[in-house]
Amino acid sequence: MGLKFKFKLLFTKNEYFYSRFNVTQMIEKEYIEPNEGFSQTVIVKTGNYKTLYISGQIGDGNDLEAQTITTFQNLEKQLTNCSATFKDVVKMNTYIVNFNPEVDLPIFRKVRKVFLGNENYPASTLVGIESLGRKEWLIEIEAIAVIE
Repeated sequence: MGLKFKFKLLFTKNEYFYSRFNVTQMIEKEYIEPNEGFSQTVIVKTGNYKTLYISGQIGDGNDLEAQTITTFQNLEKQLTNCSATFKDVVKMNTYIVNFNPEVDLPIFRKVRKVFLGNENYPASTLVGIESLGRKEWLIEIEAIAVIE
């Protein structure tokens, strides 16, 4: 009265390729501007490609427009530090405090257009939230970019 089990190994295409041809894929990480508890950017290198994970950036100013401009400037600084540009960004997450779509969305889009242009936008998420890490912060944007 023994139990019988059947196992089926499932591989992704890459796992199958690497296991079949005995190729070792090395992953390297580099931490840019590490702070207490986080890094501004983490670079993950796999083969010839680097994926940049940029922590949420915030800006300065008394209103959403001013903070959005300096937030994008801070994102641009992180990208430049890694030899990347906004054209390399594949995903952005944006968090806006007390988001009012009729008022805040046009402001956000106007500033984003200055930095990202008119086409080929990255995949994006915009979430209205109650608060960020400090009460004076109105917007935070994080990004993922891929470069060779």
